[in-house]
Amino acid sequence: MNRYSIAALGCVAVLGVAALSMPSASSAASPYRSSLPVQASMPGFDGATTWFNSAPLTPAQLRGKVVLVDFWTYSCINCIRTVPYVRAWADKYRARGLTVVGVHSPEFKFEKDLTNVSAAVSRFKIDFPVAVDSDHRIWQAWGNNAWPAWYLVDANGKIRYRQVGEGNYDKLEKAMQSLLAEARGAPVDATLVDPPKPAEHMAPNLRELDSAETYVGYRQASGFNSPEGVRSDVAHPYSTGRLGLNQWGLSGRWTVHAEAARAELAGAAIAHMFRARDLHLVMGPGQLSRPVRIKVTVDGRAPGADHGADIDAGGNGVVTATRLYQLVRQSGSVEQRRVEIRFLDAGAEVYAFTFG
Repeated sequence: MNRYSIAALGCVAVLGVAALSMPSASSAASPYRSSLPVQASMPGFDGATTWFNSAPLTPAQLRGKVVLVDFWTYSCINCIRTVPYVRAWADKYRARGLTVVGVHSPEFKFEKDLTNVSAAVSRFKIDFPVAVDSDHRIWQAWGNNAWPAWYLVDANGKIRYRQVGEGNYDKLEKAMQSLLAEARGAPVDATLVDPPKPAEHMAPNLRELDSAETYVGYRQASGFNSPEGVRSDVAHPYSTGRLGLNQWGLSGRWTVHAEAARAELAGAAIAHMFRARDLHLVMGPGQLSRPVRIKVTVDGRAPGADHGADIDAGGNGVVTATRLYQLVRQSGSVEQRRVEIRFLDAGAEVYAFTFG
């Protein structure tokens, strides 16, 4: 399974740009027709472990509606950056015949926890139906293979468009407008949404992005440069060592597991040498669920104006839930920087760095 980044793939929609066939003067009574081809019948949402914001929905219940199906998972930065657009589409087109259905298909084990998913739905102010796909049964039925991914279903229950990865929002919205006009037999507002994108929702700075998502757990880890090497599933003291670009290391006592590394003692730290405007870290307070205080430094100093949304200018923050935290947003020119996150309390679990 893949998180498709706008930087890596350009996020090109698979089926092309939507187009709307306008009726000619000689056939003014003809309905509007979308040029989007029929791909398959809508598989539905059997296998959802629960739903948020709705009772379970079936293809039969959605017949007559244009449906936008949004595959996402709550700690994925590529998904997080799409949230303002999906919310805006749900609001703008709800009265015009669009139903948005989110499908939350987890990557990490903690994303199967319903308390965590519920908190994310609330934090992101998502009010449209969300099917919780903890066992990936919906993912498999739709043949999906990436986050984020969107499918557009027409009013007859046929998939007409698929788009993978953040970006190209104009193409997806024009496809939506195309199918809504076809279903209504009348045009819809052809303007495009431009929602506010604060904090981690802001689009990445691709021109200055030289660092890629980096996993910490040994199953997918890359760039690890602590001289001790990884000691899988056992507590061990580590030292950071000298870091080159896109290398990272641990210091203090850690246990590195397949998905994450756990800080066993207060004062343990993780450092990364990166070049990007933004640095995020997916992490949580661990099994005890007690708040964990952190201290972030950039090139050995308090981040000041370069602090992210989840810490202050002095580098102080608190990890209270397992989610993505924005720690650095460079306010001036983007430079190669060394970030260190020191955990002032024991027990924190760290999963992945992401950038933007």
